[in-house]
Amino acid sequence: MSEQPSVPDIKEPATSAAGDSIPVVPLKHPVRLALAIVLILVALSAAWDVAVNERYRWDIVVSYLFAPQILAGAGLTLLLTVVSMTVGIALGTLLAIMRLSDNPILSTISRGYIWFFRGTPLLVQLIFWYNIAALYPVIAFGLPFEGPSVVLGSANVLISPLGAALLGLSLNEAAYMAEIIRGGIGSVDKGQYDAARALGMSGGKLMNRVILPQAMRVVLPPTGNQVISMLKGTSLVSVLAISDLLYSAQIIYANNYQTIPLLIVASLWYLLMTTVLSFFQNKLERRYGRGFDSAPRRIRKPKTRTA
Repeated sequence: MSEQPSVPDIKEPATSAAGDSIPVVPLKHPVRLALAIVLILVALSAAWDVAVNERYRWDIVVSYLFAPQILAGAGLTLLLTVVSMTVGIALGTLLAIMRLSDNPILSTISRGYIWFFRGTPLLVQLIFWYNIAALYPVIAFGLPFEGPSVVLGSANVLISPLGAALLGLSLNEAAYMAEIIRGGIGSVDKGQYDAARALGMSGGKLMNRVILPQAMRVVLPPTGNQVISMLKGTSLVSVLAISDLLYSAQIIYANNYQTIPLLIVASLWYLLMTTVLSFFQNKLERRYGRGFDSAPRRIRKPKTRTA
């Protein structure tokens, strides 16, 4: 009877005892550390220079920071932002739906609108609406080809400088919001359309209850950026002699010749308002981004009770 060959003993790898942990030594980045130190020193040096430079006239900045004229200008800036964004979002949603429509006429009108208002500068549009009375002295609605019409009134009376500013800002913003909302609608999975149609939903219910709520997660970040851009873009209405924040500061420094301090005052208010808007933007993004967070969450160990 032949002997079977002996099998060599296989030693199992040594395992650490329960509760032992392998120390993790972080990598050292001397170049990155040196660069961070240099940047901190540069930032501190710049901040110190701004603080001690008497030419900034911080005393004048403080005295005009809460001036009634500045506060009124900041309020008008917020009003222009809210109204223009509200109209822009509503009209942009309609244009996005028209752009995605199977009707070639609606789709062509939407494309033409977006092409025109995105292709011309906002400042040019504001000046155009301000001088609309040169083309149409009387505002009227009626049938084409010299048909019967209803006269609403003089263009100079109906379209005031504030009205021209709202028209220019709103119509321009609608073109950008249309593309943002169209991208959000396109991000929704096609199976959602089929499921909604299988339940017998109409086109309006499908859009309001299924598509738009899911598209909000994609639409919100660029919309927040547009709100902040709109807030800063309202400074262009100063060319129409509207007393927004920037124009109010310009009126003051035209009288006291303190240009830099008053520009700092306007900049501080713009920074404050954009910071508040960014805070609420982050809140909304977190709310509509539930369930889509790709970052791993930290897992906490359950607490153990000791006798």
